[in-house]
Amino acid sequence: MSRQKSLLEHAAAQGLFDGGQPSPLADRMRPHKIDEIAGQQKHLAPGKWLRQAIERDRLVSLIFWGPPGVGKTTLAEVIAHATQQRFIPFSAVLGGVSELRKILKEAEEARRYQGQSTILFVDEIHRFNKAQQDAFLPHVEKGTVTLIGATTENPSFAVNAAVLSRAKVFQLEALQPQDLLPILHRALTDPSRGLGHLGISVTDDALQAIAEAAQGDARRALSLLEAAVEVHDATERKETPLKKGDLKELLADRPLLFDKSGDQHYQVISAFIKSMRGSDPDAAIYWLMRMLEAGEDPLFILRRMMIFASEDVGNADPRALQVAVAADQSFQRMGMPEGIYPIAHACIYLASCPKSAAVNRAWHRAQAAVKKYGNLSVPLKLRNAPTSLMKADGYGKDYQYPHDHALGYIPEESYLPEEVESQLQEERFYEPSEFGLEKAIGERLQRLRNTKK
Repeated sequence: MSRQKSLLEHAAAQGLFDGGQPSPLADRMRPHKIDEIAGQQKHLAPGKWLRQAIERDRLVSLIFWGPPGVGKTTLAEVIAHATQQRFIPFSAVLGGVSELRKILKEAEEARRYQGQSTILFVDEIHRFNKAQQDAFLPHVEKGTVTLIGATTENPSFAVNAAVLSRAKVFQLEALQPQDLLPILHRALTDPSRGLGHLGISVTDDALQAIAEAAQGDARRALSLLEAAVEVHDATERKETPLKKGDLKELLADRPLLFDKSGDQHYQVISAFIKSMRGSDPDAAIYWLMRMLEAGEDPLFILRRMMIFASEDVGNADPRALQVAVAADQSFQRMGMPEGIYPIAHACIYLASCPKSAAVNRAWHRAQAAVKKYGNLSVPLKLRNAPTSLMKADGYGKDYQYPHDHALGYIPEESYLPEEVESQLQEERFYEPSEFGLEKAIGERLQRLRNTKK
């Protein structure tokens, strides 16, 4: 099989680790065959398209998308071992454009003079800007290279549309603890690649604790196991199994998977908003604390809550906006950590109060009418007439002052251009909901409208 350096060899050549020192356990245990990969059965189970494409060496351009440690680079390594094509690994972080151009030129020559295809694996492809990603396009289109990209960012935003349209995207999910346990067992017992030569045993509850603390990241799970075993081995307690209690300090801090500029940022804030909209205060406060504990800017959260108060609550409870604004003002005076109180206060109130999207629909419908009819003239009776000339031209003529009317409004009056008024016969801009205060508002408006008939 004609194959370039493996990903690990490529990393060593670039100085990522000292060839004289043992590589980390996570690298040593990286699978070389599909059946060694844990999880991702929706893509790699027998009969699945991706598995068949790898086994038959009939790959098209691919994008592997998922959080750290779920197997993106591992899949690339499996492909490198399985393919008969040239396999070239490239890091968007460590490599430069000049190196990439050299790789593409060599791939073109290999195809032209040797009839050999090339698979180009680009790790962290989202680190490339638009111009750099565009450099792939002509080579992918001509078949000079089959592109495989790996990214932790949503490809819809992080990968150029032109590149994305020429690749098949596979989303890899975070691994579950039950997926990680076989990996940990194999690492603990494997005498050549793993830790089997140390002769240290680990209790099942300790392995379970490591699997849960890894938060779906196989690399983190193996790193935690390696660190725990090294300390246990150094204390010369080989005869005593490593127990869950021995891991207390090691597992004390769990970094939250949350990037303030990445996909996790948008997914967690989405879960927060949808939990409030769904009137679930328990879920809302959970997602709120997920963001705050991960370092999200509280002002960003408060801004979204103020938007929510009008967009999703509106006149069902007009106090919602007051509560959200008060929380914003209170936080800016208090700071952290005391400022969590008004944020949590507002979060729970917004999640618990009645909801209505009527305000949201009203302004969108009105905006659509503005765009549809353009610059309609203001009816003469509604125009201001501060001068005698304007009065002579009919400005303000026939306008009736509602406060002079016994009912406080003019039953037959219209305040819209005729074109827009006629449209309202089919669909009004503001249709109050049946929830909260808006139900009373709707009933009052209906009484007013009935008097016009």
